[in-house]
Amino acid sequence: MDDLLRGIWIGILFGLPVGAVGALTVQRTWAFGVKAGLLTGLGSSVADCFYACVGAFGLTHISDFLLRWQTVIMVAGGILILVMGLRSLLRPQEELPASQESLAGVKLFSTSFLIGITNPTSILTFLFAFSYFGIAEINGFPNGFLLVTGVFMGTYFWWGTLSAVTQWIKRRAATFRLRTMNRIFGSILCVFGIIVFVRIFF
Repeated sequence: MDDLLRGIWIGILFGLPVGAVGALTVQRTWAFGVKAGLLTGLGSSVADCFYACVGAFGLTHISDFLLRWQTVIMVAGGILILVMGLRSLLRPQEELPASQESLAGVKLFSTSFLIGITNPTSILTFLFAFSYFGIAEINGFPNGFLLVTGVFMGTYFWWGTLSAVTQWIKRRAATFRLRTMNRIFGSILCVFGIIVFVRIFF
């Protein structure tokens, strides 16, 4: 149970910095509602769980491969963020067509998952977090499973909170047009995409 609680704390602290996925969660909640925000956050939480598993279970072959190719993977992530930002700037969408809700749900999940998974340095972040919380090594699969489950619960709690707060603000800020908000968040995504390339090349 201690591993579960520590995993929850790590997940909350890991999710607090609002990056590209945070901007996406807010934008999609504002545009399509809480469900869209939760699906976006779910994709990120699953990606975090993958990296938490690599760190918790000492999957060195996977971590070595990801860190060896981290530049290429991060470039792909930066391009994805830029494309999504430019799309929001150039073609702000007013509403989600009812006939495409199922397909759109998969897209909301997969895009945030791809953004989360294209940051291999998350492995190092989790290893540092495990060390900071005194988790030197995992004694068996059950403890590792509890730790990773806690990470998922912590990160998803954060995305759920962010979606709920965004929806609450939206109801009290009716003067902001959806197209305007999409362009604002599109600009933010473009900035995050540029930051990825700045970090890689400089």
